Amino acid sequence: MCPAERNVPDSGVARVAAVLGAFDALHAELGVSDIARRSRLPKSTTSRLVRDLVAYGFLERDGAMLHMGTRLFEYGELASRHRNLRAIALPYMADLREATRQTVHLAVLDGTEVVYVEILRSKGAPKMGSQVGGRLPAHSAAVGKALLAFSPAEAVDAVCVRGLAAIGPRTITAPQLLRRELERIRGAGLAYESEESGPGVGCVASAILGAGGRAVAAVSISGWSGRLNLRRVGPAVRTAALAISRELRGPSPVPDER
Repeated sequence: MCPAERNVPDSGVARVAAVLGAFDALHAELGVSDIARRSRLPKSTTSRLVRDLVAYGFLERDGAMLHMGTRLFEYGELASRHRNLRAIALPYMADLREATRQTVHLAVLDGTEVVYVEILRSKGAPKMGSQVGGRLPAHSAAVGKALLAFSPAEAVDAVCVRGLAAIGPRTITAPQLLRRELERIRGAGLAYESEESGPGVGCVASAILGAGGRAVAAVSISGWSGRLNLRRVGPAVRTAALAISRELRGPSPVPDER
């Protein structure tokens, strides 16, 4: 096995996953060489896999560059894991956008990253790299910090072990500072971000909790850092997260009065 492949399991599915996993919110378009480097696969293997993935619609070409294909989004619509979450959250997200005129995100935690499952954009908000199905390192986004604050300790440990890369000008890169921030978020119920996921971006997020008190998703409002008063809109985000949490868990059982 080539050194570049040493961390990739020797199976077709694992290699396809490695190729698709090379794409994220910050790398929405990649050339074959970039995919090979990010997936840690030989370029010859990558070229063959890319050719097949393009043929089946999982990747699409734009000249020398490649991006996610519509076939993936078609399958994504069939996935049931987050459909109920999105259906419940959308009315509350729409209310948040209407009230604040800012972009509203809904995200879940997948390993050490957040995945955006719904985005309601506002015309006046900054252009962000986020997209439905896109990913960001959890430590670099308000939604990620909100999710980590109410996740098992193992999830936080995994993020810290992987390393806290600087994604924006003010990303938290020290594990002890991240843990201290997560403790504060657990107490306040709100996670704030100022240029941590990208230049000019401000965000406030709150976790959506399941029956066990652990995060199943997070909702946020994003806008221009310095223009959006995060402290003022924070309570609205918190209220929406609590309402989504209650509806997601369903009605409480009626006590037996016999």
